[in-house]
Amino acid sequence: MKISTLGAPVALLAAAALTLSACAANEGNPGTGSTGGTTAASTLAGKGSSAMAAAQQKWIADYQSANSGVTINYSPDGSGAGREAFVSGAVQYAGSDRAFKDEELGAGKFGKCTAESSALNLPVYVSPIAVIFNVQGVKDLKLDADTLASIFAGRITKWNDAKIAATNSGVMLPDANITAVHRSDDSGTTNNFTDALHQTAPSVWTEAASDTFPAEFGGEAAKGNSGVVDAVANGTNTIGYADASAAKDLGHAKLKVGDDWLSPTAEAAAKIVDQSSTIPGRSEHDLALKLNRKAAGVYPAVLVGYVLLCEAYKDAKDAELVKSFIGYVASAEGQKSAAAAAGSAPLTSATQAKVKAAIDSIK
Repeated sequence: MKISTLGAPVALLAAAALTLSACAANEGNPGTGSTGGTTAASTLAGKGSSAMAAAQQKWIADYQSANSGVTINYSPDGSGAGREAFVSGAVQYAGSDRAFKDEELGAGKFGKCTAESSALNLPVYVSPIAVIFNVQGVKDLKLDADTLASIFAGRITKWNDAKIAATNSGVMLPDANITAVHRSDDSGTTNNFTDALHQTAPSVWTEAASDTFPAEFGGEAAKGNSGVVDAVANGTNTIGYADASAAKDLGHAKLKVGDDWLSPTAEAAAKIVDQSSTIPGRSEHDLALKLNRKAAGVYPAVLVGYVLLCEAYKDAKDAELVKSFIGYVASAEGQKSAAAAAGSAPLTSATQAKVKAAIDSIK
């Protein structure tokens, strides 16, 4: 199913694809980070992160409204699908909620890139992952790290368990089974969520971060952020995890960090980028981050979404359009637009400058 995003409601983001077509024209120079980019007829294809869908929808609508003759198609089929499509050369860019791993990088591995080119991982979307719940009679929920990990590991199975009750004084927790909902697909959201569990509750969640939820822990599986949200919303005594922008109408648990209880706000999520370092040993312009989820004041379940691009494209037109569009995405204007549409945390000016330098380096 294809959706025209110009004027399309955000509620339609659960569809399998977003197809966006051009409207009004503005003359300009490509690659400046402004919506006024190029008037040459051209098409750009992207695929990947469903968590990033609302932001992608807004970025593309903004860009196309200022650039005649440009068609940008983004299919929010999940981060794994996006990475696979970028590797195969089916798309010029991908959205992924995790960066390529070291072993996935290297010259000649990516269909749209030159034989000498590897891929770049550029952060453009920062958003909290909400722990969403739909529990009979419960409006507010607080979970410490070990308790949260124990729920999703299948060790805590009742809502009135003593460990949940200990951090929720005065809350009437039902004597009911917990249905923990996780992603069924290869998901960057799952990778970030399980990484948060592993970093903050390593004695309970001994598994390293993974794109696929460990099957041995049980629970209910649903595809995409929208699938998890629907399963939690339509189920009984359910809990799950999803990008906060996709789950505004459900309860959001507060997570314990030190002595504080933090909600999944953009402000609490944004701090993680400044508290984290880039992965060592990468090329100069690769900005993949090693996230520090235990820093004070940082909401731990944070998703950093990347665009995956070629260092050098086989087709010069692809390079020109990618630099122009992604330049807008990473600009102050683009980040502000996504924050308004999706509730994401804008990149800091320092990170914006690093991303711009990386985009400018693309050939």
